[in-house]
Amino acid sequence: MPNRRQILLSAAAAALIPSLADAASMQRYANVNFEDAVAAGGPVVAHIDADWCPTCRAQRPALAKLLDDGRFAAFRAFQVDYDTEKKAMRALNAPDRSTIIVFRGGREVARSVGATDKAAIEALLAQGL
Repeated sequence: MPNRRQILLSAAAAALIPSLADAASMQRYANVNFEDAVAAGGPVVAHIDADWCPTCRAQRPALAKLLDDGRFAAFRAFQVDYDTEKKAMRALNAPDRSTIIVFRGGREVARSVGATDKAAIEALLAQGL
């Protein structure tokens, strides 16, 4: 018989499925994978995301569409869960949800909080090329 915690975790995991559908090209943040991607020097984008955040929900389709575009095909993309990955957020110095951070050459080159306009997100990603 599942305990209350298992039921809550299952419900939370099920709630994430629709949010990840919009961002099929995004990987879940995992410290070693993210650090390796940034250290490799290629373009990397991190999205601080919360399933319940309306701004984040507006950002997801724009990010997904842009990352599927050939121009941004070289990007490694990571989704950082606002509710569960506080250590990652501290490491990224990103206390707010709906934050998009772009890295190139092993360092941060651009950051935006709350941008939902596709053109603004595209300009942000372009700084990583």
